Amino acid sequence: MVDDIFANSVNSLTSPAEDCFVITPSDQASLPIVTKAIFVGQGGDVRLMPLRGTTAVTFYNLASGSVLDVRARAVLATGTTALDMVGLV
Repeated sequence: MVDDIFANSVNSLTSPAEDCFVITPSDQASLPIVTKAIFVGQGGDVRLMPLRGTTAVTFYNLASGSVLDVRARAVLATGTTALDMVGLV
């Protein structure tokens, strides 16, 4: 059993991620859970649907290893050139 001294802390947008998942961009499917942020393994552009937005937004020229602080409900295949993305939640 791992001792988690923060187990009774409240999870918020400014607290570290508690879980993560591989993002596979798709023009049809939403992400399995809304992100707190997205880690970009290999740089490029990321086109996504923000949690509350109705229009897709493209973040251009993201560097490899960057973290995009955005609550996204989908990462679109069309317009996304970045690779090896991980959703942080």
